[in-house]
Amino acid sequence: MTGPARTRDLTWLVALSSALWGTDALLRKPLTTQLPTPLIVVLEHAVCVAILSPLLPRAWRGWRRLTGRQRLAMIGVGAGASALATTLFTLAFTKGDAITPLVLQKLQPLFAIGLAGLLLGERLHRRYLLFVVPALAGAWLLTFPDPLHVGLASAEAALLAVGAAALWAGGTVLGRLVSAELDPTTLTVLRFAIGLPTAVLIALATGTSWRVAPGDWPAVVALALIPGLLALLLYYRGLRRTPASRATLAELAFPATAALVGVFALGDRFAPTQWLGVALVVAAVTALGVHERSAAGPAVVTGRLATSEGV
Repeated sequence: MTGPARTRDLTWLVALSSALWGTDALLRKPLTTQLPTPLIVVLEHAVCVAILSPLLPRAWRGWRRLTGRQRLAMIGVGAGASALATTLFTLAFTKGDAITPLVLQKLQPLFAIGLAGLLLGERLHRRYLLFVVPALAGAWLLTFPDPLHVGLASAEAALLAVGAAALWAGGTVLGRLVSAELDPTTLTVLRFAIGLPTAVLIALATGTSWRVAPGDWPAVVALALIPGLLALLLYYRGLRRTPASRATLAELAFPATAALVGVFALGDRFAPTQWLGVALVVAAVTALGVHERSAAGPAVVTGRLATSEGV
């Protein structure tokens, strides 16, 4: 007698994909010393569009089904949450260490829930502040080695990273406006397809050089595919068979990997108060994720590229 097939838990796959996101700095930061930031973003999008090109006709049919309001939301996802956000995120690596931009990206769910309340009319519980306050305190400690002596120069990288997190959060909220009409795959293809010409316009507007040395291409392709498309595909495959509470904890592999890469591979050094800031940000956002998912609220993906699907 054979019983029903047991569903395999894939928590490990969520952790693996989150760890792949954490390797982003290993590829992105060295590239910022070789190529202009806008060009890196153009090349990332170009690689993703090339890989997804067989799905472009399907994406075009999906685009034609959208209303005018939904098309504007989709443009916001592609132009803002993809091209512009990735540009700000990449710029952050040119201004400081490799850990701060990645850990501050964890603030994205806080922005997403707040924006959902403003733009979609979703109810914002008072308990939201219980997560926001320690997360912001942690972000402050993380940003400034001496938290009592603040300088604008030391805040520049953090402001760029927070700006990227806010744009990615906006992409999540705007994506939900079109999620009833478009499946996640189609939304992802449109995100990159709209993001590519936007990234090209940013590069043209900033007078970016278009020279790419042959030796830079392996890193560019790896950046687009490993912490990019591959991590995204693995994440959603794992999430389908992973309890929400376990998935939230498995996503801790993202900041943990980012910290290890920053310290051991890229030579970053943090003050004790900055490590306390890392712990506060990660703990607050993880607690928020557990709370939202256990309350059956809207799922908020904490991974950087997962916001591309906006669902």
